[in-house]
Amino acid sequence: MQIQIQTRKGSLSDAHKEKIAEKVGKLERFIDRVSSIDVMIEIEKEDAVTVEVSLVTDYKKDFRADYASGDLYGCVDQAVAKLEQQIKKFKEKQTDKHAG
Repeated sequence: MQIQIQTRKGSLSDAHKEKIAEKVGKLERFIDRVSSIDVMIEIEKEDAVTVEVSLVTDYKKDFRADYASGDLYGCVDQAVAKLEQQIKKFKEKQTDKHAG
């Protein structure tokens, strides 16, 4: 699985990128066959950060979530939480299709 982190209108240290990669890498626990995870971080001001996370899978469905606030790691956590919910919903639908 490949994790790509990009920034717009600012830059992040390698330590920040490693921490973010660690947080989004946990998504692999919820779904298999993950091709890549793309993270786009837009830094408007010091207190305005937008994080967009896209999860590309080998399934016919990809997942995407974004979140904006003043806290970088808070944004990442919220976007990951949104993706977890999307994945759970997707898996429930898949289970229902196979059961019925």
